[in-house]
Parts: sequence; C-alpha cells; structure tokens
Amino acid sequence: MPTPDAGDEADDDVDTDTATDNDAFAREVEHARELLDADVDALFAGVVRDGEVETTFSQHADDREQEALQPLALLAAHLRLVSNEAGVDPSTVAGDAATLAGQVEEVPTSADDLPEE
Repeated sequence: MPTPDAGDEADDDVDTDTATDNDAFAREVEHARELLDADVDALFAGVVRDGEVETTFSQHADDREQEALQPLALLAAHLRLVSNEAGVDPSTVAGDAATLAGQVEEVPTSADDLPEE
C-alpha cells in the first residue's frame, strides 16, 4: 500500500483550513441574518469584490441625537472589529482611518482609488 507523501499532507492542511474558513464565514452570515431579523435601527454594509468596494448605510431614528449617534456607534463597532482582526489597539485603527479620511476627497470605491503614502 503506498504511503502519502508530504505534499498530500500539505494539501490536506489547505483543505482543512479552507473548510474552517468556510464554516466561520457561514456562521458570520447566519449571525448577520439573525441580526437583520431583529428590530434593527441602523445598518452599514461593505462588500469588496474584485478590488471594488461597495457600501450602503440605512437607519431610522426617533430624534436628531439618536440619528447622529447611530453612524458613530456603527463606526466604533467596525473599528473595534478591524482592530481585533489586526491585533492592534482600536485607537491605532481609528487614527489610521482618520488620516486616510483626511487624504481623500471622496470615499474610495476601489483599492486603486486609495491615496499614495
């Protein structure tokens, strides 16, 4: 009976990693669907496809203060998510985002539209 070579084991690792990533993504999609089934006050969605960034924001609020705070709360949650993924402090991500925002005249819609450093 032939024995698997090291390449076969590496392929198995890649397949396992891909399956784990797919499972994690499926859980995130299910969680997002559960959130959308709830009584949602605001929603921000961003999708990157083939280097293009598409975003949308929707909200409903009872007063102007709540209307102003909802986008900030969504931004704060997003900054925390990005900082957790990157393993850095949220203030670092916020600072980088603020610097980038100050360098662009409009929201970039693709990676090619980002300013040069």
